[in-house]
Amino acid sequence: MSERQASGATTGNSKPSAGQDEKNKNNLPEDFDIDMENPETEKAAVAIQSQFRKFQKKKQDVKS
Repeated sequence: MSERQASGATTGNSKPSAGQDEKNKNNLPEDFDIDMENPETEKAAVAIQSQFRKFQKKKQDVKS
């Protein structure tokens, strides 16, 4: 379960064509539930927050 998914930037062109984009908008689920008590979800949230903080710090350092 420690596999990491690659981001869209590293896997090539991930932007769909205009026709596919409209099709995907209509196929989205109306509602979904994320189990916030799941340990995997908690790990993912911490990782996302960590990357965001690094991004903010880097962005602030560039301005200085």
